[in-house]
Amino acid sequence: MSWPPVSVVMPVLNEERHLAAAVEHVLAQEYPGELEVVLGVGPSSDRTREVADGLAAADPRVKVVDNPTGKTPAGLNAAIGASSHDIVARIDGHAMMPSDYLRVAVETLRETGADNVGGIMAAEGTTPWEKAVAAAMTSKIGVGNARFHTGGEGGPADTVYLGVFRRSALERVGGYDEAFLRAQDWEMNHRIRTTGGTVWFQPRMTVSYRPRRNVRLLAKQYFHYGRWRRVVARQHKGTINLRYLAPPVALVGVVAGLVGGFVFWPLFLVPAAYLALVTAASVPLGRGLPAAGLPLIPLALATMHMSWGAGFLTSPPGLGSDSRTAQGASA
Repeated sequence: MSWPPVSVVMPVLNEERHLAAAVEHVLAQEYPGELEVVLGVGPSSDRTREVADGLAAADPRVKVVDNPTGKTPAGLNAAIGASSHDIVARIDGHAMMPSDYLRVAVETLRETGADNVGGIMAAEGTTPWEKAVAAAMTSKIGVGNARFHTGGEGGPADTVYLGVFRRSALERVGGYDEAFLRAQDWEMNHRIRTTGGTVWFQPRMTVSYRPRRNVRLLAKQYFHYGRWRRVVARQHKGTINLRYLAPPVALVGVVAGLVGGFVFWPLFLVPAAYLALVTAASVPLGRGLPAAGLPLIPLALATMHMSWGAGFLTSPPGLGSDSRTAQGASA
């Protein structure tokens, strides 16, 4: 079996602490074929650029390209444009891949004929709060039935975490839509699928992920997730389902119950029922967690639900309107 060369692309911004280790994990892959790493480096406030330049100077397999906007999809497109090979793997600047990640990805591309393969976003924490968030992020009550969060059998999927692509698929859809500051993976995978391609979930591909370190940052993260998922729904009709509508419905119910309960007290039962639901669901999720993390799981679930719902409901109609999809629809 001949192993095709692989280009690994990383959008990088303020990753001084993690970048060297992330690149080291790529270059140490147990992959028999040729590798290159292309870093799309944004205008960082730390020493990220110096670290990137040092890595490139030390190893000819590492390239550095500028990403003046600092935006993730622009950095990905810049790195893809500077890469050389027909297989392109997207990795984040703080991701730590298992040693067989690329081997499994290329095997899966060959076996399935898919255009993109990806695996599990394995949330792991070190503090009680991070462990509570990790438990919430890998549960169906936290994130629905997305297999790249919760696991499951391999097969065709709407989207996957990160991704290892055929360059022909990236060229067919024109790469990442740079208007999508969030949800750019889901949006591009949707275009790959609607142009006849297949996105494949491979549970053997697992990448560690560190949750946000406090409630405020988690709320901000999920607020923007909800806001940009609404943009995808507006621009790609028919892509919304009950899983995405559950958080905004829950938010409306909780707020209406809290406000309306002062006029008609039985409405207080709505937020009480929601609190009871997330508390009960947290019990099995807390197995194996330290005692300090157990009461934090309901807080993590509620933060994710309510913030996602708020972002979805308040998403401005003009957000993402400069995307290629919106321009094509109005032409």
